Amino acid sequence: MSVLQSELRSRLGWAFVRAIYDGLPDFQRHRLEGMGFGPFLRLEELAPDVALIQALKERWDPECHAFLFPWGHMIPTLEDVVRITGLRMGGQAVTRTTYTSYQKPVERLLGLEVRGERSSLVQRTVLQASLGVANARHQTGESQAEYMARLTEDARAVLAKEEGDVADRDLRRFLTLVIGKLILGTRGDPVGCRCLPLLEDLSSVGNYAWGAALLAHLFDSLGTSSRETGVAGFFPLLQVWAYYHLPSLGRGVARRRGAVPLLQRWRFCRDERSLRRQVTLIHDILDTIPFGYVRWTPYVGESDAAQPWVERDRPYFGRDIWLHCFNTVVPLHHRLVAQTLGLHQAVVEFPTRQRPWERPGRSFRGIQQVTDWTVRVREQLDDWEEVASEATSDEDYFRAYARRYGAQVYKGTRRPLDPEGRISSLEGILHSTIQHRDDLQVVVDQLWVELDRAQQMVGGASSSREDPSRSVLEGQLASTAARAEDALTQLREREQELRTALARTTTLEAEMAELRLCPKAAEVTR
Repeated sequence: MSVLQSELRSRLGWAFVRAIYDGLPDFQRHRLEGMGFGPFLRLEELAPDVALIQALKERWDPECHAFLFPWGHMIPTLEDVVRITGLRMGGQAVTRTTYTSYQKPVERLLGLEVRGERSSLVQRTVLQASLGVANARHQTGESQAEYMARLTEDARAVLAKEEGDVADRDLRRFLTLVIGKLILGTRGDPVGCRCLPLLEDLSSVGNYAWGAALLAHLFDSLGTSSRETGVAGFFPLLQVWAYYHLPSLGRGVARRRGAVPLLQRWRFCRDERSLRRQVTLIHDILDTIPFGYVRWTPYVGESDAAQPWVERDRPYFGRDIWLHCFNTVVPLHHRLVAQTLGLHQAVVEFPTRQRPWERPGRSFRGIQQVTDWTVRVREQLDDWEEVASEATSDEDYFRAYARRYGAQVYKGTRRPLDPEGRISSLEGILHSTIQHRDDLQVVVDQLWVELDRAQQMVGGASSSREDPSRSVLEGQLASTAARAEDALTQLREREQELRTALARTTTLEAEMAELRLCPKAAEVTR
């Protein structure tokens, strides 16, 4: 196991969180269900795919808060979070006042001590011990099942059995561990306790959009320096998102068909090669995946009957919004990835990093000043916009994307040298044309079926003379079908032209690359 993999596994702390959850009395688990945490807390551990996480992080653009791939922008969306984790999207933004010190709230609400007067962190071991899990290490010769059973029994022996102030304190301690260690996890061992002000009134905890906060925290972590390995927050979301949207990577293995949330259906396909080698291979595959192999909408046909949380939060899907996580506010640009909504991608103004508010640096351990974020970022709290697209193809977007990101994206080791994105731009336009052709073919087939049905209903041409309106309907259907056939023929011709242009451009770029590598030989030839 690599150092980073060990760090990721220990940082997430999945085992003891699940063990404590299993050790909670029934009434406490019922309260967590009502808050919307039930599906999330029943998830099973997913081994970290460190190479995949690192490769994805190296593709992240902090300006537009999206991954940059040869086929365009791509991001995990709110629907991905809901379906993969079971956490809710709807409700109030996870934000409020942040403080320079959480010492008094921790002492009052958790009955624990905070090291450091200006700290927003509580020691994980202290928090675990308060929940009965003081010895969270595997004992010699202990199986995983025995280990989990021991932790659960230890927790069950300490936790309050009846409702009251002690039970409320236990639940706040557990929620602090879940939120600070899993949902909004830090890179170090201590647990963040900025969520405490939202946990004071336990009856309102379920009103907050914890899933949106998870995504905001993850996006913010991806924007850190590429030299900083690992990702804070709930990294399994990235893994399963890639398993669904980029199946050609072959990093996940399906299991437990039909299980929900969808994270339950996957396990990591272990790779014994070195971490650096794995990361390089993932980049090579990303550079060469045919555009048609990317799954923009993998949940089409997915039954929602067993996932009531999906239907409940559907109104929040497909919107451009700001994601809030206390002092972290990041945009979710659905307009950059309209294809995830089954729409054509129009050309939009690519965002740049412009924040109208100040934010503490990433190196801080505490909050620098008392700040009421509901006032500081009030405009971002109310800024929601439904995403729509009037584009009929993705061609203009692919051209603009290649101009903007060509030198940054199209430089893989296994693809032709394409510094300005000419080849990939043509690949994208060709893929868009093929999609448009397939869609139009379906329309043409439906039109001919409708025309045939109309003719059969009126008994052929002789009956049409007796009912002029039916004759007009047949004529309109035939005319529409003929125009669609003409458009389909033009698209096929366009497809062939693009294939020819792509082959010619690929050959030309290869020749130019060879000339760049052999300048002296080129001079002699001239």
